[in-house]
Amino acid sequence: MPITQISPVILTLDDAATVTAAGVHKATELGVPYTFSVLDGGSNTVLVTRMDGAALASIDTSGAKARTSVYFGAATADLAPAVQSGAPLSSIQTATTLPLAFVAGGVPITDARGVVVGALGAGGGSPAQDHEVATFAVQALRQP
Repeated sequence: MPITQISPVILTLDDAATVTAAGVHKATELGVPYTFSVLDGGSNTVLVTRMDGAALASIDTSGAKARTSVYFGAATADLAPAVQSGAPLSSIQTATTLPLAFVAGGVPITDARGVVVGALGAGGGSPAQDHEVATFAVQALRQP
């Protein structure tokens, strides 16, 4: 049976698996166990992968990072200044039902036209490592 397209925002399981595999590869190089959450453009879960030994909290934080990246169409590392005290979005975290995370580790996934079709959230290392791993993983979709 063919898949009925309901939304123009599509992220396939194959793409989610490609991104996750690249993330696992990079995390293994760093020697840090990670959890990866891949969401589609509607912020729905496509795939969650927790490496052996990854912190239990990384399950929730990776999902929140991916959700934040989808909602704002930007890397969470770039959004952090906007939520500081006195900044324009300083109270946004209390305005949503689902958790958001304005800490590095969430990176949007875009199609060839630059449309956000999902996001990857990576949790397990330092914020800088999380951003590095997530960025590396998402770039796997851009490889020929």
